[in-house]
Amino acid sequence: MRVKTFRGISTATVFAEIKAEFGDNAVILSNKSTEENGRKIHEIMVGVDNNEKPAQTADTRDEVISDAMNNIPDWNQEWKQIKGHMMALLKPQMNLNLLAPRQRLALEYLEKEGVDSNVILDLFQQLRGNKSKAILPELEKLAPMRPFENGIWKEKFHALAGPHGAGKTSTIIRMALKEKKENPTARICLASADQGQGKGRLVLRHYADLSGIEFKELATREDFARLIGESHNFDRIFIDLPGLAGDAELEGWLAACGINGPCDLAVHLVLNPYYATAQYCAFLKKYKSSKLKSLIWTKLDESCNFGALVNISYESGLPVSLLSYGSGLRNSMKPACEKDFWRLIFKHQLPKEEKAQFAKAV
Repeated sequence: MRVKTFRGISTATVFAEIKAEFGDNAVILSNKSTEENGRKIHEIMVGVDNNEKPAQTADTRDEVISDAMNNIPDWNQEWKQIKGHMMALLKPQMNLNLLAPRQRLALEYLEKEGVDSNVILDLFQQLRGNKSKAILPELEKLAPMRPFENGIWKEKFHALAGPHGAGKTSTIIRMALKEKKENPTARICLASADQGQGKGRLVLRHYADLSGIEFKELATREDFARLIGESHNFDRIFIDLPGLAGDAELEGWLAACGINGPCDLAVHLVLNPYYATAQYCAFLKKYKSSKLKSLIWTKLDESCNFGALVNISYESGLPVSLLSYGSGLRNSMKPACEKDFWRLIFKHQLPKEEKAQFAKAV
């Protein structure tokens, strides 16, 4: 998204300039008036999708190159199609007799669990010719963990992104309550950026009031700038981002809000394990960003297989930071670790089930 601010002595003048440059493609991001030298100045910030060419523009050398690059076909999608055909050709050539029985059984199980063929083939290449090689260390390279704990995640701002209904709001409340429990003196802020479009804002405010946690609403670029300016008052700031509709993408959205720069921010992508493959591909494209640092899996108790957890880690290169399950706000989330993750994949054993079995054994 390209963002530009227009200023003038009247809103009519400013809107005329916007229409002359961007036509009807501009989206209003903010609209405010200020006093300068005794005169009222109107300032309007707009955004326009990078793929939309302005109505009138003087093509400089850099702009010509930029436009040419934007018009290049989607090579990433084309490569995925080529890779899919290659996998279809290579898979029949996999000689499972080159593997030890336990290695072969593990690959067959992962395939039944819904793990993609490219992951299976990658594992086969790592295991072939070495029947004593353990499969778990190889799997851990493909789906790494980075548990959400204070000593590991040192960023002050943590924003949760993802599609509508993925469980961002409930997860962010769980994270804040866990932080408060582990460190009662921590100064925590909950912020809602849904701009009044959903009930999550009311839920966050409610739990913030009950827990004695500061609450902020973020509707404009100025609200984000104000929160960054006040960040020294807090130890942790959790931001509930809205679901992005249509062609909107996370990187452009963050740029429009002014938090894609040096802000001490980590964005975590919240997903459920039962979307279709095409949906996961669309989500990874929509939420791709330099600020995206981890995956959070929610509603694990509602799924019957978990191959998607491996596939998305492999495809995105992102570590898993949190595993969430159940409807309660307490004792329904754990920092991701290898033991819990792979027990979930191979045994369908949720972290809470392990606790229950341990308590019963004691």
